[in-house]
Amino acid sequence: MGDRVLRRLWLGLRDRLWGAGLRCALYCHGFYLAPGSFLTATKWRLLGKKVRARRQMTALLGLSPLAYPLWFRQQAKLASAVGFERVEPPIIALIDDAANLPEQTLRQTLSSLTAQGITAHIIPAQAGPALAALAEAVDWAAQPWVMPIQAGDQIAPGTVEAYRATIAAGPGRVVFADDDLITASGRHQAPHFKPDWNAPLFEHFDYLTGACAIKVGPHDLAAVSGEADWAGALLRRVLAVDPHPPRHIHRPLHHRRTRRAAQVPVAAPLEAVNALPMVSVIVPTRNRLDLLRTCLAGLAATRYPEMEVLVVDNDSDDPATLAYLAELAGERIRVLRHHGPFNYSAINNRAVEQARGDLICLLNNDIEILEPDWLARMACIAMRPDVGAVGARLLYPDGRIQHAGVVIGMGNAAGHAHRFVLPEETGYFHRHNLPQFASAVTAACLVVRRDRFMAAGMLDEIHFPVAFNDVDLCLRLNERGWQSFYEPRATLIHHESVSRGDDSDPVSAARFAGELAALKRLWGTETCVDPFHHPQLSRVSEGFTIAL
Repeated sequence: MGDRVLRRLWLGLRDRLWGAGLRCALYCHGFYLAPGSFLTATKWRLLGKKVRARRQMTALLGLSPLAYPLWFRQQAKLASAVGFERVEPPIIALIDDAANLPEQTLRQTLSSLTAQGITAHIIPAQAGPALAALAEAVDWAAQPWVMPIQAGDQIAPGTVEAYRATIAAGPGRVVFADDDLITASGRHQAPHFKPDWNAPLFEHFDYLTGACAIKVGPHDLAAVSGEADWAGALLRRVLAVDPHPPRHIHRPLHHRRTRRAAQVPVAAPLEAVNALPMVSVIVPTRNRLDLLRTCLAGLAATRYPEMEVLVVDNDSDDPATLAYLAELAGERIRVLRHHGPFNYSAINNRAVEQARGDLICLLNNDIEILEPDWLARMACIAMRPDVGAVGARLLYPDGRIQHAGVVIGMGNAAGHAHRFVLPEETGYFHRHNLPQFASAVTAACLVVRRDRFMAAGMLDEIHFPVAFNDVDLCLRLNERGWQSFYEPRATLIHHESVSRGDDSDPVSAARFAGELAALKRLWGTETCVDPFHHPQLSRVSEGFTIAL
């Protein structure tokens, strides 16, 4: 008895020492990656600026390859404590062995599956006969689900129970989970903490196949038996007829040898743009003639069938700007006047009331247009029946990303996704390069149907005169079934509110504090989890790093 107690104590001590050593190594590696940033974060922590310190340190440590092993070790303990009692429905694994991997690799996959009571069938390179035979052999009366996986992949302990519990919790024929990559030595790396179901993202990035369970029938297997990519074809066949969105298990249950890569779309020439409705482009401005000239020159070079431009002047007093505005009036450009303190919401609302277009484009005067088809690309998306606000990809002048969609709950408020990533970088699974639904987009360049803008109640002039009005609008559009959409094939440069100044003076700081409080109160951003982000990703980093 004494030996067993001593052994338990020793194992517990060893486990704690190993965890402490891994954490220490993570911090040391963070210092090695960026000593200046590490010391700055440490300084903020010592000065009591906890939020600022955590934001910088989290972003830094998330870059280390040691971050996920530490997270994985912590979560493995939690997962092992979770118990499930369901034994139905049966789950059948279909192992895609098209690559004809070594027998030892295949045995590892089989062992991982059979340890959890899963019946496995190996599907060789010539999948047709095997799938046809399987369609005849399975007991379909038991309403089984199938789990297509690749040879060489493994599943985590508790995977079957997690799938069964999720299947029992709601309707639908597809359930998927997060995944990571496993090396030949068994090391876990490159986790993919996935968004919930995102149909336009899936068009360019199949993040489900190989990490999901699907409810199928014999006719489904027979229908894909001639497909080289039978697993992907099976999933798409079910998605095409299932009225319910796939449900997501927010845990890396699949340890994979390889995974499918994102297919970054090419901005192909647009067709049928002449059928697009008239758009009213609204450009608020105050002085800064240099910015306004650049913005309007880009609009003049924009290819769009019918467009009007409403320049809304908010009390400019620069003589050169006033002279330029006096010369602007013409068939395509109208100059409107809005007097009083800067209220972005009120400025745009008054302009929308006078707009003639069926589409509205909110455009900051500090936007620099790079190519002529940006507006048509956004308008095409805005006309879809399921879409509300469409946002562009915005770059800083140095080429790094300023906006690639908005994440709700970031910083307990809202933050821009993928900020500071270069477009040519991989980033987080190329998400910054892929068209997709988002919870919100920025009004610095936003296109929306006028009737939907009005139906959602326009911009909130009371609670959000300057900040977060775009987030609030997008969330109200989302509630009505018109989801926000991020379109990276429309890319522009944003000089980020240069003409308005910053919010560092006491009056502006107090105004911003009120807007932030309103966002938290109205939308619960301190506790909500953005469905297109992930509960295991940090809420203080815009770089999609692990929440340690």
